[in-house]
Amino acid sequence: MSDRTILIEPISAEAFAPFGDLMEATGGPTKIINQGFCGRYHDLAGLDILPDEDQGRSGISLFDAKPRDLPYQLDMMERHPLGSQAFIPMSMNGFLVIVAEDEDGKPARPRAFITKAGQAINFKRNVWHGVLTPLYAPGLFAVVDRIGTADNLEEIWFEQPYMVCPAP
Repeated sequence: MSDRTILIEPISAEAFAPFGDLMEATGGPTKIINQGFCGRYHDLAGLDILPDEDQGRSGISLFDAKPRDLPYQLDMMERHPLGSQAFIPMSMNGFLVIVAEDEDGKPARPRAFITKAGQAINFKRNVWHGVLTPLYAPGLFAVVDRIGTADNLEEIWFEQPYMVCPAP
């Protein structure tokens, strides 16, 4: 195995905590609402949206991403210095999540996680991450992030790409 190979790990709240929040409806709901017909799993992610001269705000968008194949070639990572970013799948398919700690303004060695059906994620503000990477169609996601005109995207392209592969 090459030092440019990243093996996919199953996601867990503990493993993903340095990068953001894992959201899922597990255990009992926080509260029962709607005349007992709905369980609310309350406040599962910390939104962190910085206002600035453009008065940035939280917003909800829909992303329709094409599925990717494994092994997946990772040649770029990005981060958003002005706000967190949540990806909520609108299907019952897991998806690939790639993250890295910051190392002197650049991504350290990336890690790759696979979510399960019913899980969503929220990247903390300024966390290096790969692009939205569904493995199955439809790749439709609700995305909660910062809306504004200020530059909220930083990209790093790798001289040598990484290959993201399933664990043996």
